[in-house]
Amino acid sequence: MASITIRQLPESTKRKLRMRAAGHGRSMEQEAREILNSALRQAEEPPKDLGKAIRELFAPYGGVELKIPPREPVPEDRIKKIFGDDHS
Repeated sequence: MASITIRQLPESTKRKLRMRAAGHGRSMEQEAREILNSALRQAEEPPKDLGKAIRELFAPYGGVELKIPPREPVPEDRIKKIFGDDHS
């Protein structure tokens, strides 16, 4: 089993942990293990809408207005150049 040390834990957090552990009839160390195990057992759900998640993530940095050029038909000679003469 691995061990960790948690430094700079606020006194109020330690006090709450002690009270919670006492309420469950276990040591602070066991209570901390239970809290960590419980939190890490919960599967993180991927965002339902990736585009929305990205917008929310970057919204605080502002946006960018992009100029979208008008759509035009592709000239026949460019199609032949890309696909060859047999695709016309």
